[in-house]
Amino acid sequence: MAVGTIEHLAMLRALELARRGPAGINPQVGAVFLSPEGEVLAEGWHRGAGTPHAEIDALVRIAPDAAHGSTAVVTLEPCNHRGRTGPCAQALIDAGVARVVYALDDPGELSGGGADRLRAAGVDVVAGLAADEAALLVGPWLTATRLGRPEVTVKWAQSLDGRAAAHDGSSKWLTGPEARADVHRRRAEAAAILVGTGTLLADDPSLTARRGEVLYEHQPMPVVMGHRPVPSDAAVWRHPVSPAIYATHDVSAVLTDLHDRGVHSVFVEGGPTVASAFLAAGVVDRMLVYIAPLLVGGSRMALTDIGVGSLAQAQRLTVRERVVLGDDMLWVAQRDVGAQHEGGSS
Repeated sequence: MAVGTIEHLAMLRALELARRGPAGINPQVGAVFLSPEGEVLAEGWHRGAGTPHAEIDALVRIAPDAAHGSTAVVTLEPCNHRGRTGPCAQALIDAGVARVVYALDDPGELSGGGADRLRAAGVDVVAGLAADEAALLVGPWLTATRLGRPEVTVKWAQSLDGRAAAHDGSSKWLTGPEARADVHRRRAEAAAILVGTGTLLADDPSLTARRGEVLYEHQPMPVVMGHRPVPSDAAVWRHPVSPAIYATHDVSAVLTDLHDRGVHSVFVEGGPTVASAFLAAGVVDRMLVYIAPLLVGGSRMALTDIGVGSLAQAQRLTVRERVVLGDDMLWVAQRDVGAQHEGGSS
């Protein structure tokens, strides 16, 4: 059966509800239940690890037997495993739900497969409604679930001729206020923000996300990697979230540990050495390159060695966005899908 207008509107509402839940170790999920006549019976969303999933959060608001013959509109495929909560697919079957419309397949090895379980029980299942919108909402969680590591965004600012700083090392402020405000907004969307000890010792950054002088409600976990010790009076120790310090240059080890901590997205904002290390490791999902209309010259390039020995080995990119920010330009890019598959690690 085709998806109707009422179900489409219900999915948009489910996505709106999903955004109320916390972004973290679990995906943000929303659900809307419709009666056979198309009336809204109940709404729900996932409120965090260990709490009822969105479907159950909605079901408990429906009178006994009232869900029989209903349609469940959910932003993610109902789960098919028992963790801290039971399988939602079975709960929908037990409630007598006749139809399930969802946006995204669950990529988890254990949690996926709910749609097959529903179909086997005779439930009409439709997948893919508003999938693009749902993927934007839970993109980092999807990446982390699929790859077993956080989604990685590497950001750097450079002059038009590719320099991150002048000959004397000065780089503040390379870009203008509009670009800096955009960086802080994007920091606030990440679970963690990472720099190397070189940047920390040179700039003593706070690693907070700010709107002017006011902190965003959500603050990314500050992460520092490198062998040099972090001074006891460094600004990072005054961050609202306790920092994670890694005395290593092993990118994979850091990402693995952050994934184990439930971190699904990392905003890498170190200097050229750290940015280049992540690019060389092949674990970068997105690049944010802020380009200022300046000519600086000198040797302080925005990137160093990323493992490219010839033009044939260059990392081919797909540009997703070009954004004008005052006098500056932001390029949002990712590695070509074919290149990612060939590299095998991103």
